[in-house]
Amino acid sequence: MRVAFTTMLAAVGVAVAGTAVAGGENDDAMHKLAASSGCMTCHSIESGKPGPKGMDPIGPAWQDVAAQYRGKPGAQDFLTRVVLEGSSPYSSHWKGKVSGLSMPPNASAIKETDARLLVSWILSLGQ
Repeated sequence: MRVAFTTMLAAVGVAVAGTAVAGGENDDAMHKLAASSGCMTCHSIESGKPGPKGMDPIGPAWQDVAAQYRGKPGAQDFLTRVVLEGSSPYSSHWKGKVSGLSMPPNASAIKETDARLLVSWILSLGQ
C-alpha cells in the first residue's frame, strides 16, 4: 500500500513538473511572438506598469484584458479581430486607464493563427 501511494505521489510530481516546463516554454514563445509583432510597444503583461517615459500605458496590460474578457462568450474571436483589425476610438472601455485611444490594425504584423494563439495565452493569464 505504501509503495502504491509513493508511486502515485511521484507520478503526480512528474506531471506537475512537466506542466510547469511546458507553461514556461509557452510563455517564452508567446513573449517572443508578442515582441516580434510589436505588441510590447504599447502593452505590458502585468497590471500597474507605467508606459513609455512614466506616462500612462498606451494600451491595457494583458492581465487586465484577461480579467475583463476571460470566460465571456466570443471573447477569443472578438479579441483576435481587435488585434487584426484594430479597435474603435469611440467605444473604448479603456478610456481614462490608458493613453492610447484605439488599437491600430495589426494584420500586417501578425498572422491570424498567431494572433489567435497570443489571444488564447493572454486570456489564460492570472488563472
